[in-house]
Amino acid sequence: MKRLLLILAMAFAMPVLADDSMPPAPYAYRQLENPAQEEKAQALMVTIRCLTCQSQSIADSDASMAGDMRNQIRQRIAAGEDPEAIRAWLIARYGDYITYTPRVTSITWPLFAAPLLLLALAALLLRKRFRKGGE
Repeated sequence: MKRLLLILAMAFAMPVLADDSMPPAPYAYRQLENPAQEEKAQALMVTIRCLTCQSQSIADSDASMAGDMRNQIRQRIAAGEDPEAIRAWLIARYGDYITYTPRVTSITWPLFAAPLLLLALAALLLRKRFRKGGE
């Protein structure tokens, strides 16, 4: 009976032990010393989606993954990398979903074309309706 209780206690304690015990990355919550570089980093961070929260940018999120991503962005910008190259690296690593500014690709073009097609269809239907009403 004691063994069973010990096993149950350990099973319920495992999620507590799985808590993130790593310290935050150096630039997760600390800004770059160069204001121009920090401005570039901030401009990029507000356009990158937090994969944990999914409704916030990494600039607004307190998730540890968002902190790691902020750290990566700041380190790469401090090393002189272009923000668009960093965005391309993040998209290659995590997919198009990570960015709030989607690209037009062979897969995403229908998402950009659909509103235009719907507007054209609405204009055509309204034109026919108003022509019938005027006659």
